[in-house]
Amino acid sequence: MPSNGAKSILRFEHVHVSFDGVPALEDLSFEVCEGEARIILGAAASGKTVLLKTALGLVRPDSGSVYLFGENITRLTEHQLFDIRSRIGMLFQEGALFDSLTIEENVAYPLMNQKAIHCPAGEVAGRVKEALHFVELDQTLARFPSELSGGMRRRAAIARAVVSEPPLLLYDSPTAGLDPITAHTIVALIIKERDVSDTTTLIVTHRYQDGNLVANFRYNPDNGQLVPARGNGHQPQQRTKFMVLREGKLLFEGTQAELEASGDPYISKFRRQTGG
Repeated sequence: MPSNGAKSILRFEHVHVSFDGVPALEDLSFEVCEGEARIILGAAASGKTVLLKTALGLVRPDSGSVYLFGENITRLTEHQLFDIRSRIGMLFQEGALFDSLTIEENVAYPLMNQKAIHCPAGEVAGRVKEALHFVELDQTLARFPSELSGGMRRRAAIARAVVSEPPLLLYDSPTAGLDPITAHTIVALIIKERDVSDTTTLIVTHRYQDGNLVANFRYNPDNGQLVPARGNGHQPQQRTKFMVLREGKLLFEGTQAELEASGDPYISKFRRQTGG
């Protein structure tokens, strides 16, 4: 249990991962507690996606330990991982919707196929409609992914990730390939989910501006808009931390202010390249 009493959701302890002898993660240690958000930055091949796959148990560490919800998952079997994975929502790169299924069937998939979620069959349709309403895609139930724009497909994938109301959400490059306006919409939905459900959130991104939004804005349920986190009794998002990976190593971990104060050339160059 962390010293501040917050519940630990995800913890890496000296995790090493390699592929064909090439390191992908090296001695990676960090902890994310309940309700926190992590922005994971890094250049291509820095280990960001491998980190998420390792957190899900899709990639096994060569050494070190991964804890989910306080349980060491490092040596669990696939069968043992089923129940734990049902408590995690995952937005894969490009959304990864099933082309042959309608949007309704895509969003219903976790409820229908993950027994640990325990969703009665009679409640599935209502949960799916609620999730699609959350991402403002009410009229898309009978449509197929190919009939939607890229931004709409990404929003449908978010609906699938949140439909089971998981306490932990992992987003892998949620704004990649999207125009700035659509990217802003996607990040706004991520903030909305975080604030409405107090969801622990990890976001892998190349875009510094995505992290800036998450760290400095909150969802206002009164008008459905994002508002600055400071003011009206709210403090800036102290529970948002940034991590910077470089060639599988954790180069930086800290607040946005600490990140912007860093004199490290790699971090400075990355901020400029990603719009910070």
